[in-house]
This record gives sequence, C-alpha cells and structure tokens, in this order.
Amino acid sequence: MTERNKSGKILIVDDNEDLLKAAKIFLKRHFQQVDLEVNPETIPTLLHNETYDVILLDMNFTKDVSSGKEGYYWLEKILGMDPSAVVVLITAYGDVQMAVKAIKAGATDFVLKPWENEKLLATLFSAMRLRETRLEVEDLKTKQKVINLKINDRYNDIIGQSPAIQKVFETIDRVAATDANVLILGENGTGKELVARAIHNNSSRKGQVFVNVDLGSVSETLFESELFGHKKGSFTDAKEDRAGRFEIANKGTLFLDEIGNLSLPLQAKLLTVLQNRKVSRVGSNKQTEVDIRLVCATNMPLYEMVKENKFRQDLLYRINTIEIQLPPLRERLEDIPLLADHFLKHYCEKYSKSVSKISDAAMARMQKHNWPGNIRELQHALERAVIMSNSQVLQPEDFNFTNQHQHQVDGDNVMLDQFKLEDVEKILIRKVLKKYNGNITQAASELGLTRSSLYRRLEKYGL
Repeated sequence: MTERNKSGKILIVDDNEDLLKAAKIFLKRHFQQVDLEVNPETIPTLLHNETYDVILLDMNFTKDVSSGKEGYYWLEKILGMDPSAVVVLITAYGDVQMAVKAIKAGATDFVLKPWENEKLLATLFSAMRLRETRLEVEDLKTKQKVINLKINDRYNDIIGQSPAIQKVFETIDRVAATDANVLILGENGTGKELVARAIHNNSSRKGQVFVNVDLGSVSETLFESELFGHKKGSFTDAKEDRAGRFEIANKGTLFLDEIGNLSLPLQAKLLTVLQNRKVSRVGSNKQTEVDIRLVCATNMPLYEMVKENKFRQDLLYRINTIEIQLPPLRERLEDIPLLADHFLKHYCEKYSKSVSKISDAAMARMQKHNWPGNIRELQHALERAVIMSNSQVLQPEDFNFTNQHQHQVDGDNVMLDQFKLEDVEKILIRKVLKKYNGNITQAASELGLTRSSLYRRLEKYGL
C-alpha cells in the first residue's frame, strides 16, 4: 500500500511499551496515523482532540492483572463520548466468557496477544469498514432529521387568522393527541394534506412515518398491491416481495387522499382491512397486523354518494370518527394578504428575485377574485408573478386574472362567482375535450390529471 493510499487513524492504549512500539512499526505501513498511549487516563483528552477510526484497548492495566474490569470501564467511557466509536479489546488472557461480555458491552471485536500480524490487520480493516458504515448511517440520520424538520415546518405552517381557519386549528388541537380516524372534507386546493400532516406532527406518532396515498392515481388492478403489498411472482410484474402502504405506515399515520374516487369493490376491500387491522399481501394467505392512525380526505360529496349507493355507509362511519371541513379561500378572504406574503417570500428566495411587496391595487384585485382553485391557485399565481415581474412591487398586470364576473366558455356565459367549483371543472373538461377532439390522453395531460382520474370525472359529470 502506497503512502498516498493509506487511510485510517488508529489509537492503541496498552501499558506494555514494547508491544506498542512493535505494533506501530507494523501498522504504520498500512494506516495513515497510529497513535500510542500507555496511560488510559488520557483517553478523554485524546478523543476530545482527535477522531479515531479504530481504538485498540487493553483489557488489563497495571493495578488489575486479569479481570478485565479496567477494559470494561474505559470501553464504557469511550462509547459514552462517541457512541459510534469502534473499539477492539486486547488481552493476554483468552477467555470466551470475557469475549462475550466485551461484545455485549459494546466492543466490536476481541483479539489475544501475542497476536499474529495478518490476523490483527484483517481485524482492523474489518473494524474500519464498520466505522465507515456507522458514520454513513449517522450522516443519513442527520440529513433525514433536517429534511423532516423542513417538511414539518412547511406543513405545520397552515397560514390564516380568519374565524373559519381558526375553527380548523381548534379541531386539529383536539383530535391530534388521540388516535381517532379523521375525515377531511374540502374543495381541491384548500390544504387537506397540510391538515393531515399537522394532525400527524402533533400526535404521539410524530416520530414515526407519514405515508401519503393518492387513491385517485391508483388503478383498480394495482390497488391491492399498492396498499396491501405482494409476494414475488404473484402477478406478471411482481419481481420481488414488496410491502404495501399499510405495512410501511405501521406505527405511523396513513393518509388516504381522494378516498371518494374508490369503486364499491375497492371500498369493500379497504373496509375489511380497516375492521380487522390486518393485511394479506397479494399472493399470500399470511396476515400481518398493522397499527396505523388513519386520516382520509376527499373533495367529493360522500353523504350524497351514500344516498346514491356510490359510497358505502359502513366505510363512511369507519373513517369519519372526527370530521374536519376546510373552508374554500373565497370564505376566508381576510387570509389572502398573509398567504400572499408567505408565497411571495418563498418564491423570491427560490428564484433569487428582489420583489419586495404586493401593491395595494394588486392586493385589492386578489381579494375580489373568486379563487376557484383555492390556495393552490393563489400559490401558482404568486409563483408566476414573481417569475415574470421585472419590478420590486407586484402590480395587477403581473397577475393573470380572468374577468371576475363573467367568462366566456364554449359560448356559455358563466358567472364564476355564482358557480360551484364542480360546475367550473365540468365546463373546463368539456372545453379541453373539444379542443383535442375527445383524445383522453392529451386532455388529461393539459388538465394535469392522470387518465384514470379524468375517466372518473367524466363518469361523475356524465360527459
């Protein structure tokens, strides 16, 4: 091994100076740094000033010949200072029980002296690889914590001071600490996923996983595989065993979005799992217990669907122990300045723009707009305005507002502020289908939907 390729920092602590010198002569040919120490009392200072990949630690020092008590004492001290430290204990008194006790106490390995150089070298290289793995794991954990903090900050930040949104906050506070199933109702773009994450982040399960499933994008054929998992070979594309979303969410929160889009047969399968709290992977009869907090959401009128026999009443009772109704943005217009300012700052930072504020005229126009797409539409409007603006103050012309009071769609005069979102969606789908001569793929692409989601809307509106 060349000097350039050598790596690794080794610390050897032993009261036998001759052994230390011999070890250093041999090991310095293989490692970047080999430090020696005869006095274990200096270990805290050494670890404070240097980070070692492997520490070779004698089990017995001068005041105690063979019990190994000193080795165990200093092993505990080292691991207390650096839990990811890799310690290999050495002793002249080979003893199986002592070796087992050392491993249980946190040692990585155990070598006897006098040792064979090649065996010692193999042990140290193996220990170094373990140290690298431990550091990689710690690095991943640290990064994940940072990511989780950013996600939590983002989703906990449900912005608003209006009475309508304050009522939502109060409900979240009351329900989060429980394990009750929650159903979130509201139009598209009102922030249903934000509320679901807020419930999770304020619950006793916040340290566990939050699994989001968009049921609107899960096909009928893959529903069981996606939610319950599958065994290898259970169907054509099942090339390996795979856990479903229920298993992945075990001990955490499972968020089923667009639950109103499920067909009756799929509703029955979901109900069975929710009742039994057990799942069977496709291709297996083995049942696995799951412990989840269930939160569901939809923009569809479930109670009307129950009356029309399009949604199971027993499933509705199962998922709506607590119900949260999210207000559309047009019913909380006083929150628009807060929301707009939040998105303005976010997109200025994201796109390195120096827009400082929104003009009074633009804000007044925003508060008169009907916002059929709710907060999502407001967010996209601010993003576009920030990108396109060349000034420091956003003006009305920076926003792509349609005529608030009347809009011509396929020859129909539509009073947008008098129409429900569903009416506007129906008209828009009809217009886009006409544009592409009924081509579902092209229409779905322009509408930002999957083919299956568009088909469901066509069935829903009878188009």
